[in-house]
Amino acid sequence: TGGHHPMQEGEVFNTQYQVLHKLGCGTFATVWLCQDMRRKKQVAVKVLKSREGFADAAQDEVAFLHCVNCMKKKDLAGENIVCLLDDFRMIGENVPHACLVFEVLGPSIRCLMGNYTAQGLPLPFVKKSLQQVLAGLHFLHKCCRIIHADIKPENILLYGRSKRLQRLLMATLDCDQGTEGRLKGAGGDLGNQLEESDLMSIEVKIADLGSACWTYKPFSKEIQTQPYRALEVLLGLDYGTPADIWSTACMAFEMATGECLFDPQPGKYFSRNDDHVARIIELLGRIPPQIVFSWNKSTKFFSRPGALLRLSRLFPRSLPGILADRHGWTPQEAAAFAAFLLPALHYAPERRASA
Repeated sequence: TGGHHPMQEGEVFNTQYQVLHKLGCGTFATVWLCQDMRRKKQVAVKVLKSREGFADAAQDEVAFLHCVNCMKKKDLAGENIVCLLDDFRMIGENVPHACLVFEVLGPSIRCLMGNYTAQGLPLPFVKKSLQQVLAGLHFLHKCCRIIHADIKPENILLYGRSKRLQRLLMATLDCDQGTEGRLKGAGGDLGNQLEESDLMSIEVKIADLGSACWTYKPFSKEIQTQPYRALEVLLGLDYGTPADIWSTACMAFEMATGECLFDPQPGKYFSRNDDHVARIIELLGRIPPQIVFSWNKSTKFFSRPGALLRLSRLFPRSLPGILADRHGWTPQEAAAFAAFLLPALHYAPERRASA
């Protein structure tokens, strides 16, 4: 009760979708590769858990995706967001499960990064992918008035426009995000099969609007996966579309280096959030008092402006310095990348770069 639907290969959903195999499993849903017997093509069916509350969450996600499909007719940038094809409810084990039907895409950027762990992904690919992600976010923010609220490598999916490239990506779809396993295709690791020209032919789309909200109606105080969580969200302040930009900057650094920009860990006397705020201050400098004390719970983290309550020893570092010293970038490369990232990490959301 409240869990995943026990699915069998060969099972037919909604008299239309025949299950081929599982594509992935998350906290809230499983995703299955299915044959759409009416349209004669493969689709991805996301089956949410049956627990109360998931039906409402699915309704919200469907509303966001219908908005995307509607606005896409006016703006081609909507093609950078995953496409919803159908939705229905299924009774399983006497309880209903909400089901969403999507176009089939390839594995996530997280899976691809598993093949480039030492040095991050090639910079030309990072640049091209980020252009598509930012175009998609601009579309969500401006046309749809949607905050994605969970931008991270797992939620950016790869796809190939050519059948050969899509087959190559599909051969690796068993990449389990919960393991350290590398992508296995017919001939070994995906990274070894992809020529540089193939890699540059891969497109990306933003997926999983399951945590999204309207810009004018946030649903939750706590959004985003911890390493990608914006400062204003950490501090419990109001947030808007700039929170997605902060996450994108964190993801961009990780794609380019193979390492999290902020990877906070709890200690004996401090929480993960304490460590997260400390790491942000180490990299970006003192948080202005007007931001720190613009909320009534500031004393959870700070004893006075700029002074953290539970962490006293900080080790300042610069973004170009990290790129040069830890990742071997040239000063020119490091300076250019830092100049792109830092405006997306501005403390004041209203002064942060937009998509």
